[in-house]
Amino acid sequence: MKQTIEQSIFYHIYPLGMTGCQPNNDFSCAAGSSFELLQEQLDAIKDLGCNALYIGPLFESTSHGYDTVDYYHVDRRLGNNQKFKTFCQAAKSKGFKIVLDAVFNHTGRDFFAFKDIQQNGWNSRYRDWYLNLHFDRKSVYGDNFDYDGWAGCKNLVKLNVDNYEVRDHLFGAVKFWIEEFGIDGLRLDAADVLTPSFMDALRNFCNSINPDLWLMGEVVHGDYNNWARPGRLDSVTNYEVYKGLWSSFNSQNFFEIAYSLNRQFGPSGIYRYAPLYNFADNHDVDRVASILTNKVWLFPLYGLLFTIPGIPSIYYGSEVALTGKRNRDGDKELRKPWDARNKTFEEMGELAKNLRQSIQKFAAIRNSSDPLKKGTYTQLAVTNKQFAFMREFYGQKVIVAVNLEEKPSSINIQNLEPALWHDQLNGGEYNSNGTLSLEIPGCWLRILRKF
Repeated sequence: MKQTIEQSIFYHIYPLGMTGCQPNNDFSCAAGSSFELLQEQLDAIKDLGCNALYIGPLFESTSHGYDTVDYYHVDRRLGNNQKFKTFCQAAKSKGFKIVLDAVFNHTGRDFFAFKDIQQNGWNSRYRDWYLNLHFDRKSVYGDNFDYDGWAGCKNLVKLNVDNYEVRDHLFGAVKFWIEEFGIDGLRLDAADVLTPSFMDALRNFCNSINPDLWLMGEVVHGDYNNWARPGRLDSVTNYEVYKGLWSSFNSQNFFEIAYSLNRQFGPSGIYRYAPLYNFADNHDVDRVASILTNKVWLFPLYGLLFTIPGIPSIYYGSEVALTGKRNRDGDKELRKPWDARNKTFEEMGELAKNLRQSIQKFAAIRNSSDPLKKGTYTQLAVTNKQFAFMREFYGQKVIVAVNLEEKPSSINIQNLEPALWHDQLNGGEYNSNGTLSLEIPGCWLRILRKF
């Protein structure tokens, strides 16, 4: 099961934004219809080439989903537990794996334990559920006590995850999600600040229910091996490659991403056995179509995303170059409504249509290629504007060569064995006999499979 997920292509859904929910929960509205809307889009997502869903926070919350109110019920703005169960069954029937956001580092201020402390103060039986409560001063919200918030955000109250009652409550929710909805994995929000003992205990607990349950952590900086390791997590978010992807194009300097990939996955790579989670954008960063200074670079960028080591993920709408940047109003533009059935090509133009079709091609090639899904990585050649590498799996070999110039350009690859290579993306055959001078179309790539 884990191998299946690690060889998957993810479609990342932020459901509160994608389905256009109200920004704030009034805790009294009728169950929404988001899961019905998402279920109608499953065929379009599958047609794109994706076979796994990472669904952002969907349990009852006050506003954006990461301020959890109830770990055992779906946010009423989205629907209810039965509607989500129906959605999961439909997704499973179409071959999707399902990974849910697990926000365990903090809760919202409307969480029952925090509200009990507000009412009962020091005498609350839940006062040890949170970190560093101080009853000698008020909070910024006027509470008669202060507390730690995630990254200083006082609306995200930091849980004491090493408290056994807290663990029982959270682990009980995990058991509920697995058994009721048949989920295949969890993405641990803010894993970089969760305690190692909590993550190890969670791993052991999950193993007791489903040893194949996949655990991935949100980690921005640091040695990913501290998290992606036996007995802890299976994967982490690869922010190093995320930054290297768009930055290499904007600076027209492929040496940056080449350095990162060789450092991570090369013959002596520090993460060569860790299937890291790769992405071009997500719900927390500007959309890549708004970052790149030349939108035509979206094509070779996604070509790279689907051919480098790791697990590729598409953030909803980015398959058609949906734009969005953070602004004074926060993350709203990163999380706007979108229908994956793509009924707006006429409005978005040819670039949107062509990008989606290109991603379909990249996904199809990846899904049929063991070297691209699980092969080793070897850098072959790199210049500022061209880049080539090889993926190999038990003698099966694939060469990927990328060009960011808008005109056709060549790259020379040395030290190749005599072989015949077929271009899986563009058609055509090439002979190598020690060297290969390969012309790459403008803002495009070649994916060569050895015969």
